[in-house]
Amino acid sequence: MADGQSLEEPPKVKKAKGKTPTGPLFTLKKWNAVAMWSWDVECDTCAICRVQVMDACLRCQSDKKQEECIVVWGECNHSFHNCCMQLWIKQNNRCPLCQQEWTVQRFGS
Repeated sequence: MADGQSLEEPPKVKKAKGKTPTGPLFTLKKWNAVAMWSWDVECDTCAICRVQVMDACLRCQSDKKQEECIVVWGECNHSFHNCCMQLWIKQNNRCPLCQQEWTVQRFGS
């Protein structure tokens, strides 16, 4: 440290008569940073298979194709597994959540 004090030994706190102690109240010895992230979506669960979009869908898990399972976002900002949505739009070309006509906005992994 700049003032020559070590991290192991906290600095001496000086007490003034009738006043509160002066000097640092604590010494920081160790610091660990933690970060979190999440998808930029309204819902983080695929409404078709009910599995989180961060994980592979049930079909890809059973076929051992976890790396191939990607997420697709619609213009309505709802997200689904691409393989789940491909089966869905064969029957109905609308978003399963909001019933808007399905248009792909972007793909992700």
